[in-house]
Amino acid sequence: MSLVSDGDDWELYRDGWGIPHLRAPDALRLAYAQGRVTALDRAWQLEVERHRSQGSSAAFLGPEAVAWDRFARQSRLDDTARRCHEALDPQTAAWVGAYVDGVNDGLAAGAARDERFTRTGHTPVPWEPWVPLGIWIATHILFAGFATKLWRGRVARVLGEEAATLFATDGPGTAGSNGWLVPGDRTATGSAIIAGDPHRFIEDPGVYQQIRLSCPEFDVLGLAVPGVPGLGHFGHTGGAAWAITNAMADYQDLYVEQLRTAADGAAVEALGPDGSWEPVHRHTETIEVAGAEPVEVEVLETARGPVITRAAAAAGAAEAGAAAAGAADADAADQTLSLRYPPRVRRDLGFAVLPALLRARTVADIDRALDGWAEPVNVVHAADSEGGLLHRVAGKVPLRDPANRLRPVPAWDARHAWRGWAETPAEPVQGFAVMANARGIASPLGVEFAPPHRADRIRALLSGSANWSPKAMAGVHRDTYLASAEPLLALLPPMADLSPAAQALRARLLAWDRHMEADSAEATLFAALRTATVRRFAADPALAGLAAAPAGPEVFHPWLYLLPRVGYALEHLLTTGLLPGLDRAAHVRAALEETASADLPDTPWSRVHRLAPWSALPDTAAEWPGLGGDHDCVNATSSVPGFTDLCARASAARYVWDLACREDSLWVVPLGADGVTGSAHHRDQLPLWARCELVPVVTDWTLLTKDPV
Repeated sequence: MSLVSDGDDWELYRDGWGIPHLRAPDALRLAYAQGRVTALDRAWQLEVERHRSQGSSAAFLGPEAVAWDRFARQSRLDDTARRCHEALDPQTAAWVGAYVDGVNDGLAAGAARDERFTRTGHTPVPWEPWVPLGIWIATHILFAGFATKLWRGRVARVLGEEAATLFATDGPGTAGSNGWLVPGDRTATGSAIIAGDPHRFIEDPGVYQQIRLSCPEFDVLGLAVPGVPGLGHFGHTGGAAWAITNAMADYQDLYVEQLRTAADGAAVEALGPDGSWEPVHRHTETIEVAGAEPVEVEVLETARGPVITRAAAAAGAAEAGAAAAGAADADAADQTLSLRYPPRVRRDLGFAVLPALLRARTVADIDRALDGWAEPVNVVHAADSEGGLLHRVAGKVPLRDPANRLRPVPAWDARHAWRGWAETPAEPVQGFAVMANARGIASPLGVEFAPPHRADRIRALLSGSANWSPKAMAGVHRDTYLASAEPLLALLPPMADLSPAAQALRARLLAWDRHMEADSAEATLFAALRTATVRRFAADPALAGLAAAPAGPEVFHPWLYLLPRVGYALEHLLTTGLLPGLDRAAHVRAALEETASADLPDTPWSRVHRLAPWSALPDTAAEWPGLGGDHDCVNATSSVPGFTDLCARASAARYVWDLACREDSLWVVPLGADGVTGSAHHRDQLPLWARCELVPVVTDWTLLTKDPV
């Protein structure tokens, strides 16, 4: 039964970009309206995310979705969401419930707008109350990159323990961000400006929803996660604003488990840290698959957590014996691994923070609310119109043995148990505050961080003025300087050692300004040289032990392929002393000659560096724009060096929050406000986003168009 009435007690307005502005008489009706409008605009996206969180998306997406569904079920995402929902306080539960009621009342109308429901034969059914929590968990379960621990274990086995973090960087599966806070003494108005952009895999529809939520208690605009009420990551209340980046913290652990069949021949037991055999929860589930046979999944859970991969030869005492013989040093396919993650342990995502943020009037309000934040772990910037500033980490990170952070650890060793929760750092804002996933405020909580290039470049750009305005921030967003190009260019051999064509290419690259501009032919040539170098490094005998195709669950494969690992870590591999057998100079020389001999025509970078978004049902007729930027640029449009120049990860939104006048704030998303293919506002922001332009935030109700509800 709906918690709020469906009638004329809430209003929907839209601006010229189709962005919804909602007005309701109280917070519950407003949450209902947010759910209802999101279902109308993004029903397909909501259903895909709902079923991904439940491990049931293959029922209408087909066999390609089975790998994810298996992982979702084995890691018990939906059950974790249900447990977290049961632990909500009554007020937060009612607020989430109102949103779900709105979704349920809007799904039918939203589905009728979108031909993908007819094409797949999928019919929505009502959401359970905990679905928003499930979507949040599924969105962030791989956020901290626990699968990197599998890669580090593999590297340590092949190259030695000292090389375990040789490839450390914000590699192929992580999410990052830029963010910067400019205090009032550096702005034209005397009030702070917060700006930045979250970096995610670009999806169609987009992962962030521009929206405004207004009731007598608050009037807030920002970027919502479709399927989740409120504005958890980016918001502006008028008097206060906040934004986040990935803290790059390590807060999920993998445990190598020893399992055996119990004496009754049916139950499963795990060896615990006290030396006794403990009962293991076990049941089976069935994944329905469109166009294929159903898939049965065994779901196991030890006292550490759900078992996400089981040894290929797992069989009773044999499995236990293999684990006891040092399986912590085995490959993922030969290990039985459980995943311990904070929401499963604490039964808390921090969802009570979401309505508290909407009510925030000051930095102190935001800071106090974020004390309750849990998942994921973020670095936060906040400011208010009275001059308050905030730079802190928010989220729950377990205290445990340092080895837990690096690789899978033995479940039977008591040293690796969790022992409470770490204090989250905060520091005063002095000058500019910049967060770009590099080492800094969150360093004590993580292992792998982004190189400092984006953070350093943002600081350098901001230092160029003491009179910043919101519109000027687009120039920071747009910057394409690639500092990480320098180590490769520094290894270019002397002219005398090169063919005439390679000499010409060398001269051209050294004269290049290091900007990955959309129209730069030199940027394309550099990318070609980088690709050739990466491939030669990956084929070197020194790394041969890492070259085999990944085994184990497909979900983890992006973290386990050698080629992208080399591509993202190339800068470090060019300078490290940990690979004495790697002849870098010879590889770079050969790569330069190879690139020169290809006699590439002058090609703008944007012609090869094109957007390639993910979609549950790809639109094969879609044409996607070419882009400037690169992985280590402020304009972080990531390709996979050595594999493809296409861009799959980039700014999932850009924002500029002005604390002097909210109406002067700016924002943009990669596609548009509407998730329905072919609709007027499905991709109308795409050309602007591709050029790093932003659109004005509109807050004057008289400038908005009222939509019927």
